[in-house]
Amino acid sequence: MARGGLCRAVGVFRLCRTSWTRFYSQTEPEPLTLRQQSGGIRRITLNNPRKRNALSLSMLESLRENLLTDVDSDDLRVIIISGPVFSSGHDLKELTSTQGRDHHTQVFHTCAEVMTLIQDIPVPVIAMVNGVATAAGCQLVASCDVAVATQKSTFATPGVNVGLFCSTPAVAIGRAVPRKVAMEMLLTGTPISAHDALLHGLISKVVPEEQLEEETMAIARRVCQASRPVVALGKATFQRQMAQGRDAAYATASKVMVDNLALRDGQEGIRAFIEKRKPVWSHKVDKAHD
Repeated sequence: MARGGLCRAVGVFRLCRTSWTRFYSQTEPEPLTLRQQSGGIRRITLNNPRKRNALSLSMLESLRENLLTDVDSDDLRVIIISGPVFSSGHDLKELTSTQGRDHHTQVFHTCAEVMTLIQDIPVPVIAMVNGVATAAGCQLVASCDVAVATQKSTFATPGVNVGLFCSTPAVAIGRAVPRKVAMEMLLTGTPISAHDALLHGLISKVVPEEQLEEETMAIARRVCQASRPVVALGKATFQRQMAQGRDAAYATASKVMVDNLALRDGQEGIRAFIEKRKPVWSHKVDKAHD
């Protein structure tokens, strides 16, 4: 479906003000998400704190649109997802029987699409967490390539306590943390601290609240210093080989290393190192000349 048709179909409208893009639901008085981009860094802010940034269908549609817009542009190098309180997961009011099975199917299909999209798009996605990341909100963190959280942040999959086991969050979380840690989170719903989340590999770094912005932006800027096609190739290969056995993973990675060397930016980086200078990236998926 065309982008305009998609927006009409889900009742999401876009309004541009300066460099911000805002998404409105027909039922929400405030914009569900905000988007800003500068210097290769796109900031996507979940903006429904009154509902603790519940990942309603409208919120998921907005997030998907924010991720996909101009995703292949050379000007986009990295995406940061954040928001006040971060996210409490699915909007349970959408999951009552009155909404019907078809609506429930659409919610979980869209959620899975967004989570896989985060891993499949060619630029890294960073979660910046300052609050709760619960159920699908925790799934969102686990799906991101990098996650930075404040010391006060907590992570949980409490669906079992309301009769809805967090089976879809378990897909991402079970691939991010050891199996027994994931099962304890899923079976008990007990929140874990940011430090435990770091210990078990759910997040990348824990920082004081006043340093969250600085640390996250520092990572984003470092990503921006690298060649876009090299990063894209590396991200895609990492995701692919992680789903393979050891020998197949080495075969995949070895071939990609050769492909990487064939890129113009691959050769530029090596020449720059030998010549003791900073590389000048083309950011183009071009082959090096023999």
